[in-house]
Amino acid sequence: MRITGLELERYDLELSEPYTIAYETISSATNFVLRLQTDKGKIEGFGCAAPDVPVTGETPDDVQRQFEDVLKPLLQDRDPFNYNRIIHELRMEDSIKSSVLNMVDNALFDLVAKYAGVPLYKYLGGFRESIPTSVTIGILPLEETIQKADQFIEQGFYIIKLKGGVDMEEDIEKLRIVRKKYPKIRLRFDGNQGYKLEEAIHFATEIGDVNIEIFEQPMATRHEHKFSELTDQIQQPVMADESLKTLKDSFRLAKNNRVDMINVKLMKVGGIQEGLNINSVAKSAGYEVMVGCLDECQLGISAGLHFALSRRNIEFADLDSHLDFTHDPYPGLFHLKKGVIYPNELPGLGIDKHSYRRKRK
Repeated sequence: MRITGLELERYDLELSEPYTIAYETISSATNFVLRLQTDKGKIEGFGCAAPDVPVTGETPDDVQRQFEDVLKPLLQDRDPFNYNRIIHELRMEDSIKSSVLNMVDNALFDLVAKYAGVPLYKYLGGFRESIPTSVTIGILPLEETIQKADQFIEQGFYIIKLKGGVDMEEDIEKLRIVRKKYPKIRLRFDGNQGYKLEEAIHFATEIGDVNIEIFEQPMATRHEHKFSELTDQIQQPVMADESLKTLKDSFRLAKNNRVDMINVKLMKVGGIQEGLNINSVAKSAGYEVMVGCLDECQLGISAGLHFALSRRNIEFADLDSHLDFTHDPYPGLFHLKKGVIYPNELPGLGIDKHSYRRKRK
């Protein structure tokens, strides 16, 4: 099988409502979709890029330029089964950043799994067939936070993640009230680098009876050397997110025993292949792993889902960003029922050529 053509589509996606985290407010997102055509006419591969300057270091213009200057000449007439070699060559290009790497990686894996005739998670080794996901509430006033939690619980979600890191006392109050109202749900909290060490310790002490299952990236990446001091003094498991973008990051975190868990987002690490490498480091360190996402349509989320389903120690998922878009260009790649995500069981990432053509009309 050979790659005979490449196409790139841009989607400027509006969010149904803006959301706020500790360092920015987001109201829209740009996604790109790479389409790889092959000499096996019915087999085409698709991959998603979600450039995000603070996380991936890319702008939409960067992605379009890299497609023309690097991807087209490098991928044309290549055998997609040599995906390790292709991704290695892309990593040698200084201009190529992580969401573009992810886009190509996903499209190549989509191709080879379709050639094998199986869903991607089975091609990768398939450990489970579904996974529950959290749903996220951004930084909102207390009353609106409770309203959002009510809505999500009514929709069947039972894992809620609250964003915070701007006002610690308000964060504590929100968690306490949500826990009191919903004593049986699973709660997670993401500080998005908003706290200093002393604040993070105080926060964790104050919510000791709230029982959060994940305390995600409470401090800035520049204070990562203090994470081990935090984990020694609190009972909640601390998860690295912004501190983990590369394989070297995962090794450094594990070597210094700085956290308890890691969040692997394919967009920030550069795809499934690198995610598998990072997950192996996490497994050797005894870390539990969550698969998260940036602002991605269903195509990007589908890649994260198949990755999550393929490995035993990936026990958590935070794959909900597609719910924020007013229109998703790639619907139907998976099913979400009562807070649990199931792949649609079609080969690859769940898209076939015919459904793609119908969508384009």
